[in-house]
Amino acid sequence: MRPILLKGHERPLTFLKYNRDGDLLFSCAKDHTPTVWYASNGERLGTYKGHNGAVWCCDVSRDSTRLVTSSADQTVKLWDCETGVQLHSFNFDAPARAVSFAEGDKMVVITTDPFMEQQSAIHVKRIESDRSLQSSEDVLTITGPQGRINRAMWGPLNKTIISAGEDATIRIWDAETGKLLKESDPETGHQKVITAMAKSADGSHFITGSHDKSAKLWDIRTLQMLKTYTTERPVNAAAISPLLDHVVIGGGQEASQVTMTSTRAGKFEAKFFHKFLKRW
Repeated sequence: MRPILLKGHERPLTFLKYNRDGDLLFSCAKDHTPTVWYASNGERLGTYKGHNGAVWCCDVSRDSTRLVTSSADQTVKLWDCETGVQLHSFNFDAPARAVSFAEGDKMVVITTDPFMEQQSAIHVKRIESDRSLQSSEDVLTITGPQGRINRAMWGPLNKTIISAGEDATIRIWDAETGKLLKESDPETGHQKVITAMAKSADGSHFITGSHDKSAKLWDIRTLQMLKTYTTERPVNAAAISPLLDHVVIGGGQEASQVTMTSTRAGKFEAKFFHKFLKRW
């Protein structure tokens, strides 16, 4: 495996996302400027300028024509992937944290942080193919989880929404009514903040990562915990290979300690595991 070093951001990275074809890589950072790269050689293709705060998350449509980004500037922005033109800005009264397109790209789920007197929330917006018809109104708003909701994504056939965050609990919600359907078992689930969540390519299961130094594999319909992967570090990122039965997790110590240790002492290496067998 030949590593490619991508240079372009001026502040720490917050999120990375490949498009469905795997030829484009989108990056978010605290420098306010989402960026798109050729995945094969690391060439920077362009940036998306318009945010005034750290950009926490992004997602790209199935056909790679639209990008959606969430930011601490209390906006979520919809972009034309190819031209970098901003198509719409969804404005909130709190920082926007996570964002994810639904299957079919006609809706997007967004989470907002607790802020001032407001609690964290999950918002569903409809995405119009004609930008002149685009509305900022919520199709659905869900409140209830305590603390920040770090990740949210769609379940099978867009019938459910799955969320996870600071309270270490994974929740499955009805995407039409907002009713809470399932919660992860506190005995088998995470014990600290959940920082990462990603689906398998076939959408049948998903992985989560946590500051409790573990990642866990879950059935997306039943929320049954299938496998736990333990490490010696807080987990900040986790992903499932779309081609092989592998998962990869990465993390490390708090940013305030980064300059005080070497890379190895800080445990910053990524680890690969077989999805169901022992660690590689």
